Amino acid sequence: MPSHVAFQGEPGAFSEEAVRCVFDDAQLHPSATFEDVFEAVEGHAVDRAVVPIENAVFGSVRINYDHLRTHAVTIIGALQLRIHHCLMAPSGATIDGLEVVRSHQQALGQCRDWLRARATDARPEATPDTAGAARAVAETEDVTTSAVASRRAAERYGLEVLAEGLQDNEQNFTRFLVLAPNDTDADRVGEGEPKTSVTFVLQDNVPGALFKSLAVFALRELDLAKIESRPLVGHPGRYRFYLDVHGDVVDEAVARALGHLREITMDLQVLGTYPCGATYPDGAER
Repeated sequence: MPSHVAFQGEPGAFSEEAVRCVFDDAQLHPSATFEDVFEAVEGHAVDRAVVPIENAVFGSVRINYDHLRTHAVTIIGALQLRIHHCLMAPSGATIDGLEVVRSHQQALGQCRDWLRARATDARPEATPDTAGAARAVAETEDVTTSAVASRRAAERYGLEVLAEGLQDNEQNFTRFLVLAPNDTDADRVGEGEPKTSVTFVLQDNVPGALFKSLAVFALRELDLAKIESRPLVGHPGRYRFYLDVHGDVVDEAVARALGHLREITMDLQVLGTYPCGATYPDGAER
């Protein structure tokens, strides 16, 4: 088991909870930014990292798609964690008296309808992470300022929970990826059928180019789980594509599909093959 694991955010962040789901006894390394997390893994300052990649309500964490491509890391595992948001503030605060609600933009987006309906006078303010917002609110001791974060964060920073279950949809799951340095022979983490993630750029931005790239999987009866696009920097109107395909990179069908894909695309990278991973509807054990 890895002894050092990085995550983005302050202690009490949902990413910390995700780490605890798969690495109970590891020494945790909170990091200020996702860039710091990826650099720590790439440079072997830590053994592993756990980062969010997609939320079922608010969508993808797009910057991490870019980091997967530009850093020497590989995906070795995944998990799905149910996210329960709480509204918290210093003792004596009331929801009607709030003027500011701080949290990560993803968390604010996941609770948008609740905040508009209940905290009508509170202005949303984006911060680098949920637990960091909770810590900052605790330090101010201002009863007009609140945070959206986990109950774990409220307990850690001595805040009063004003409301629970802020998420606009109960099926509010975030998918996390487990990362390792790509020059390490790392064991895969988790259970379930294997999935392979790749990224590529189309050779020609012409009608049918994307269809042909996806057809290499359909021809071999391989199931695509996801496709995502990001603008290709320096080339307006062109895109880099990320996709997940069910199967192991060593499977003959997957290997042949990727070989075919390499012939008709540019800059094909395999980001990792890993188990689909477990779902944690109640989070990590506290």
